[in-house]
Amino acid sequence: MAGTGIFAEIYDDNTNVYKYYSDGAWSVSSSGKSVSIINPTTRKTQYKVQACTQEEVNKVMESSKVAQKLWAKTPLWKRAEMLHKAAAILKEHKAPIAECLVKEIAKPAKDAVTEVVRSGDLVSYCGEEGVRILGEGKFLTSDSFPGNERSKYCLVSKVPLGVVLAIPPFNYPVNLAVSKIAPALIAGNSLVLKPPTQGAVAALHMVHCFHLAGFPKGLISCITGKGSEIGDFLTMHPGVNCISFTGGDTGIAISKKAGMVPLQMELGGKDACIVLEDADLDLVAANIIKGGFSYSGQRCTAVKVVLVMDSVADALVEKVNAKVSKLTVGPPEENCDITPVVSESSANFIEGLVMDAKQKGATFCQEYKRDGNLIWPLLLDNVKPEMRIAWEEPFGPVLPVIRINTVEQGIHHCNASNFGLQGCVFTRDINKAILIGDAMETGTVQINSAPARGPDHFPFQGLKDSGIGSQGVTNSILMMTKIKSTVINLPTPSYTMG
Repeated sequence: MAGTGIFAEIYDDNTNVYKYYSDGAWSVSSSGKSVSIINPTTRKTQYKVQACTQEEVNKVMESSKVAQKLWAKTPLWKRAEMLHKAAAILKEHKAPIAECLVKEIAKPAKDAVTEVVRSGDLVSYCGEEGVRILGEGKFLTSDSFPGNERSKYCLVSKVPLGVVLAIPPFNYPVNLAVSKIAPALIAGNSLVLKPPTQGAVAALHMVHCFHLAGFPKGLISCITGKGSEIGDFLTMHPGVNCISFTGGDTGIAISKKAGMVPLQMELGGKDACIVLEDADLDLVAANIIKGGFSYSGQRCTAVKVVLVMDSVADALVEKVNAKVSKLTVGPPEENCDITPVVSESSANFIEGLVMDAKQKGATFCQEYKRDGNLIWPLLLDNVKPEMRIAWEEPFGPVLPVIRINTVEQGIHHCNASNFGLQGCVFTRDINKAILIGDAMETGTVQINSAPARGPDHFPFQGLKDSGIGSQGVTNSILMMTKIKSTVINLPTPSYTMG
């Protein structure tokens, strides 16, 4: 159970509030305040976490800086060994962490367990990949550039940035946290985690697994609190040397304030699904259900708009509707396909998009139904560009269908969006798929499959308002290091075996 057994250390029995993690110990904030986490299903307080102060942030940054200097001297093989140990502990204790995901973010139970296991696999993979990437450098000679003799040798290596600030989103608070933590650590950095409020307790449990693995004190910190009090203070802190953020519009504000530090940002999308006349409609329908409605559409890579050629639109909508009718709706504990969205404000926003579409003449393929935070799956046909749902990201189980007459029309709608995370194309003609994919202004294009972030070692990036930089294990490790050159100046040109 969450907060008990080996996790009892992270819970304060006196106040019934989870502690924060700093300098290798679980602590209670001097603020005496807490932040409530609302269960999306019951809409009642499920957990409470510490409301940390700015002074506590300062102390975390100080200990992180000290710990990082020592960690950078730790042999690379030893860093990898410790990551493998943390991964094993994480997977061993998947049940209580998954329990938190069910209660904090209404993730279906089976998907919650999968997230934790996948996260352990990511940590292990990062340890292996880090040894390969960071164990290699470059050796350059000066005579390869015109006008130079072979009188200089340049040794190029990768060194850590320092303190990495990681801010994951509510929908994958464990997986998208370790996707930042593991690359940072293998590269020799220290890591400060600011988890989302919804998902904070799952993240605290995950951090305890790293604690149990024996990482040096101060190397990993997890600080909780109100964004209004410590959000800007964290992201603008002079002790931060890198920020890795996954979320929404907040990332744009962070990028404008952050200053001269490397940024890794993934800020959501309006992933378009372009369907051609020759597409396998059964395959398309299955992927629309998987891509548009899994975890109630609360995924940055969810299918967010279907752009289908008019000649096959009726047939596709019929197939999708048949599958929508089979989706189960209810609590996450029962592994329902559609569970409550994360908050009442989120549900209200989704409803606003739906009502706008209704007012402007969209065809409702199902009756709109809502009970608290629970919204039944809804397919909206005959959506027009003047409707908000055509452009805005609902982050819920509502999917618009726009009928198009030409491929160019579909590409234009995709590219007119301020987002550019992923997109997908369904066709049996690989030549068309490549041409359309190249024309789509998105970081990734999936051919004959719904958008997806994984596998976790694939490059993952967005264009425009969808982000800065690229993720994926290799790209994250490289992004969290900087190049260091050491030039040896020889008194005379040197040539081997001349």
